[in-house]
Amino acid sequence: MKVVIIEDEHLTAERIRSLIEKIDPGVTVMALLDSVKGAVEWFRGHEKPDLVLMDIQLADGISFQIFDQIDIEYPVVFITAYQEYAIRAFKVNSVDYLLKPVTEEALVAAIEKYRHYFVSQGTADLPDRALMTTLREMMQKPFKSRFMVRVGEQIKSIGVDQILYFYSFQKGTYLHTTDNRNYVIEHTLDSLTELLDPEQFYRINRSHLISFRSIQGMNALSGSKLRVQLIHGTEEDIYVSRERLAGFKQWLDR
Repeated sequence: MKVVIIEDEHLTAERIRSLIEKIDPGVTVMALLDSVKGAVEWFRGHEKPDLVLMDIQLADGISFQIFDQIDIEYPVVFITAYQEYAIRAFKVNSVDYLLKPVTEEALVAAIEKYRHYFVSQGTADLPDRALMTTLREMMQKPFKSRFMVRVGEQIKSIGVDQILYFYSFQKGTYLHTTDNRNYVIEHTLDSLTELLDPEQFYRINRSHLISFRSIQGMNALSGSKLRVQLIHGTEEDIYVSRERLAGFKQWLDR
């Protein structure tokens, strides 16, 4: 089986590759792609794979934009934290829709579904009952709404509506609140991206995951660079990374 993985988080992509190769050592991972543009270019110049594993939110846009530019005539497993795209996912040759963080068991089930419906039966039609059950389970899974933090010997609960942004500093991850306080938390920014509502928070670079209400101002600089001033921010310049700029602009314009 020949597989292509489209995922803009390098560590996540490598983990998915490792899981697939563990599940079936006979699998050939043809490519690891990290953007809409890169995927379109790759598909136009290579033989088609048997299966594509595709994150929905990529650095330069939404992966559905790939389908707008080329005909993908092979099955897809969508891997994402974003529940809002579930129904659209099943309308574009989808085998399955898996929520992050993906477990080995879930990936095994998706591959077995592919083999059953696309290999054994040669059809893309999935049972309506299974489809509706999967969609219902996904829609019922809530995004994280609060965080427990330690303040000395006490434990404090902080609601997401009190958080302006998250940031990493010296191997630690912190949240910054509307009352100008910082608290260390036991999450990485990668895991927070999967736990938080993408309508409310966006990862603008390797060290900052921000809410819209945290933005005090923005400055467009030469070379397609964008500087962001955050409420209660420090003197440090904070820039939107080049690979996330297109997605950030789409997020702002919702």
